[in-house]
This record gives sequence, C-alpha cells and structure tokens, in this order.
Amino acid sequence: MSLRIALLGLLRASGPSSGYDLAKSFESTLNYVWQAGHSQIYPELVKMAADGLVTVEAEGARGRKVYAITQEGSAQLRGWLLEQTPSLTVRSESALQAFLLPVLDPADAVAALERLRERYVEKVAMLEKLCDQHGSKAFGRYALDHGLRNARTTIEWVDDTIATISRDIGHGGSCDENVAD
Repeated sequence: MSLRIALLGLLRASGPSSGYDLAKSFESTLNYVWQAGHSQIYPELVKMAADGLVTVEAEGARGRKVYAITQEGSAQLRGWLLEQTPSLTVRSESALQAFLLPVLDPADAVAALERLRERYVEKVAMLEKLCDQHGSKAFGRYALDHGLRNARTTIEWVDDTIATISRDIGHGGSCDENVAD
C-alpha cells in the first residue's frame, strides 16, 4: 500500500508524470524514506490505473505513458494521510546489529559502532546537502527533517554506547550487562 500512496503523493505534488519521471523523482526524493525501483513502480501504476486512482493522460513514443491522479486517487491519498496510523515496525540492519552487539568482544563492538557512526555522519552530510539544494520550501522537507533528526540521534546513541562499553571495560563489566532481558 505504501508504494501506491507514495506514487499518488508524487503525482499530487508534481502533476502528471510518466513512469520514468516518477521513478527518477522517487530516486531523488522518496528513496531516502522508502525504496522502490522501476520494476516495482511500473506494474503498480498499471494496477492503479485499473483501480481508477490514476489515468493515462497521454501516450507517447515507445509506449511512454503520462499518468495523472484522479479524484478517487486524491481522496485515497487524503484518507490515508488523515486516517492511517503508520506502522512503527522498523526493519533496520543497524538496529539488528545494535541488538547483537553483545555477542562481540568489547573492542569489536566498538569497531562496529565506529563504522556505523561513519555511515550516519555521511548520511547527515548528504541530507544537509539536500536541505541546502532544495531549501525549506521544498516538497518533502518534513521527511528530510525527520531523516536528519533520526540520523543525528543515531550518532548520539552510537557515541553514548561506545562510552558505555569503554566504561564497562574499565570496570570489568561486559556488554551483556547492558542488554535488557
């Protein structure tokens, strides 16, 4: 459902677009919060057209279709935004690694955390660059702010966790003592 909603949102924000344009827009905006490739986008647009959520506004060379959101599509987007309680379930490799850190010796755990920190520092820099390029009035600015805050919070968590592990090493503690049962 979320891919469908994301595509409806892009069409609502940017107006009629081809599948290619939507895929490119997805890559440069939504890809930071939701991933989908061309192989997922094109079939979903066909289903959405069959369901009356979008219409093919124009057809061009080599089967290029320009899609536009319908009133029904706009209503579904609005309803989802106002009524859907987002799932808070996260599927995150970094969270899984955090969960499993206690299986490593402390020095390896710190090394894994430092590598994670580097990735999030790079992510903050990339997101800040996007902020500078698109400004505070850009479509998606709230998601960009959300991503920046999450990345910065993760860096803070990594720094705190490294400090905790280092402190435990000095006091003879182990990482296992930090894991809640």
